[in-house]
Amino acid sequence: MQAIEAHTGRMAPLRRNDVDTDQIIPSDFCRRLTKTGFEDGLFAGWRADPDFVLNRKPYASATVLVAQRNFGSGSSRETAVWALRDWGFAAVIAESFGDIFQRNAGKNALLAVALGADAVGALLDHATERPDAEITVDLLDRQVRSEVGVWDFAIEDRARWLMLNGLDEIAVTLGRDAAIRAHEAARPPWLPRTAAPTRAVPVP
Repeated sequence: MQAIEAHTGRMAPLRRNDVDTDQIIPSDFCRRLTKTGFEDGLFAGWRADPDFVLNRKPYASATVLVAQRNFGSGSSRETAVWALRDWGFAAVIAESFGDIFQRNAGKNALLAVALGADAVGALLDHATERPDAEITVDLLDRQVRSEVGVWDFAIEDRARWLMLNGLDEIAVTLGRDAAIRAHEAARPPWLPRTAAPTRAVPVP
């Protein structure tokens, strides 16, 4: 994954509470055996409406989504984060998030930033009135900056470290390959071991 320290981009205002993961990406799009290519499923049901925010030209290329309370609630599907990321969003700002969604975001280089209701309301109004307005989400300083205000935000330390270093959990594990091999070599021979594969398994 690409490391991120700060992101500046335009906002898409989504004035909705309780946007769950099934609304973010319906289950029909979750059957693919890849980690990319889910942008066509993002808000698929809502995008059938020509007036939906992402169908409007000023917002179609926005990279910061601003929503309201309890964004990403519902099921634990990681594809909800992948769909937002594949569409081009680098950050989602909301009053609050579903716990699992927020953890998945931190592992997949999507900034999930919780701000107070007043701050979110100000950003929604600003994005509506000024579709070209930009916002900066600064991971290094843990700060959101725009023409209508500056706000500090909290983020879990490990999620911040992963994003600053462009890592996911698999990359962290692979980075410890030498230590893992040394540990396995030192294990007593009478302990159970995993058999080596007898043939290559194709990766979908």
